[in-house]
Amino acid sequence: ATSFLFTEYQYVGVFMVAFAILIFLFLGSVEGFSTKPQACTYNPEQLCKPRLATAVFSTVAFLLGAITSVLSGFLGMKIATYANARTTLEARKGVGKAFIVAFRSGAVMGFLLAANGLLVLYIAINLFKLYYGDDWEGLFEAITGYGLGGSSMALFGRVGGGIYTKAADVGADLVGKVERNIPEDDPRNPAVIADNVGDNVGDIAGMGSDLFGSYAESSCAALVVASISSFGINHEFTSMCYPLLVSSMGILVCLITTLFATDFFEIKAVKEIEPALKKQLIISTVIMTVGVAIVSWVALPSSFTIFNFGTQKVVKNWQLFLCVCVGLWAGLIIGFVTEYYTSNTYSPVQDVADSCRTGAATNVIFGLALGYKSVIIPIFAIAVSIYVSFSFAAMYGIAVAALGMLSTIATGLAIDAYGPISDNAGGIAEMAGMSHRIRERTDALDAAGNTTAAIGKGFAIGSAALVSLALFGAFVSRAGISSVDVLSPKVFIGLIVGAMLPYWFSAMTMKSVGSAALKMVEEVRRQFNTIPGLMEGTAKPDYATCVKISTDASIKEMIPPGALVMLTPLIVGIFFGTETLSGVLAGALVSGVQIAISASNTGGAWDNAKKYIEAGASEHARSLGPKGSDPHKAAVIGDTIGDPLKDTSGPSLNILIKLMAVESLVFAPFFATHGGLLFKI
Repeated sequence: ATSFLFTEYQYVGVFMVAFAILIFLFLGSVEGFSTKPQACTYNPEQLCKPRLATAVFSTVAFLLGAITSVLSGFLGMKIATYANARTTLEARKGVGKAFIVAFRSGAVMGFLLAANGLLVLYIAINLFKLYYGDDWEGLFEAITGYGLGGSSMALFGRVGGGIYTKAADVGADLVGKVERNIPEDDPRNPAVIADNVGDNVGDIAGMGSDLFGSYAESSCAALVVASISSFGINHEFTSMCYPLLVSSMGILVCLITTLFATDFFEIKAVKEIEPALKKQLIISTVIMTVGVAIVSWVALPSSFTIFNFGTQKVVKNWQLFLCVCVGLWAGLIIGFVTEYYTSNTYSPVQDVADSCRTGAATNVIFGLALGYKSVIIPIFAIAVSIYVSFSFAAMYGIAVAALGMLSTIATGLAIDAYGPISDNAGGIAEMAGMSHRIRERTDALDAAGNTTAAIGKGFAIGSAALVSLALFGAFVSRAGISSVDVLSPKVFIGLIVGAMLPYWFSAMTMKSVGSAALKMVEEVRRQFNTIPGLMEGTAKPDYATCVKISTDASIKEMIPPGALVMLTPLIVGIFFGTETLSGVLAGALVSGVQIAISASNTGGAWDNAKKYIEAGASEHARSLGPKGSDPHKAAVIGDTIGDPLKDTSGPSLNILIKLMAVESLVFAPFFATHGGLLFKI
């Protein structure tokens, strides 16, 4: 896993430097690289620091965000690779002990990430302040580079890791389980090492960078809007830092919450695992509500004004508290709806499992229908939180609602990273030839982990929708657009093209997984056919070739989707101008959220339907047959189709939405002065 990440980071590092130079050139050229102080954008009477300074500091912030993002992904992966073997060893003592190890290691990663993101951002703000002094508008405009850096690294981590893990997973499953009838994670399967490495690289490093990106961006969006509101104009530093205070309160709340899972209550039986993880979400949300109330009461003045597209809107501190809470509780609702649709204790997944009786086709039909249906409630939750928070505090309200959803990120990541860790623990138990009992325990941990991973993805997608809307608002204010008119042809063509982008992006990622899996299947078949004694277990397979196939495929294939996302805002902004770009952002947001939710829930449901049949815990599950029966084979096919949906294209889409919005915000000054070349001719 380490060697893959280093290879990936070499490629990403080159991109990082190139893009940093691009940011500097574009933003520096707004006023022709002059070092004279400028009139401020929002308050023309005052003088602000020169544009060149903003260019330099945006570039620095971009690099800071990128490095922090890479670091948080890498450290998370390190923790996970240490933790999985320990979980397997603890499973000898019982389920409860194994659960505590897996959960604690997930929590280490969650806290590390939340704290890292907050620390670097706070230090950056204070260092930039030494230069900017009273020019807070320029200061926080430069800080937006931090969010861009965080997310652009997350994109490559998520897409690269996702292609890596799924190429191996699909290849291992198709040949091993369907053709050769050997169990999952069997050491005779050549792709088994690549599959287990992939869990760490995609689910842990990718997820870590992804949530870090959301976190950095929602903070940046809130800070940008605040800097041109009364907080920024009157230089009230405490209330300016309100978004950071909410996040730091979140870290404290999550510390208390994790004790409930590990210390206050002991887990003794398998059926207590999933409720314990769900309680984590509820407890953290309830305590956080109190925490936000305290922060809002202490840090905010009782009445203040918020910038709202050219006017200042008067807001009370209790209204801002409600904005954060709306986001917080919407996150919980999205989490639970996701859980209902992907956990095998409820009817939706059991229906999908039941449809395997008549083969793979009905399984696929039911699974797709389930995914589309699971979009309904989360979208309503997002819609309500957008309406409430916007009517209370304009764009700032939406930014803090996104922060509210992400404030319990440490707990969210703990239950999310727990999934891949217990998955790997099962793989290690199988490969080490440990007793059947231990594999059953790790499987029980893993089935709960599948659902929590789906909950984590739900959070990531919901917060991405709110974050990108907040960034969109900041971009519209910064680019000086008074209103976005859907009836104007410039905007409408943007909308329709923007809505197409998630499909184009998904097509690229899905096809990459497909073609990499094809190579993998051929390689695994070749080894089974040519290495004598492999099936009997007397000869060892060549694991390294399979790892190499995954590595090469993911490095090569992560470039085109990445380029699509990074170049679209630049091309649209330069040639078509800010109005068309605002259309593109809105279109991508609207269609991206739907595909992302449905893809990740469809995949999760197929995976758990297969687990439901394999576990045989109920009368109904046993009637669908043991491993190797026809319904089980149909379920495995569904699971294999769902793999790229739930682990590559679904989770990467939320980065597409956020990244385009934050990139447009960073380049907004350039687009506003030099953009729209085609319409100027």
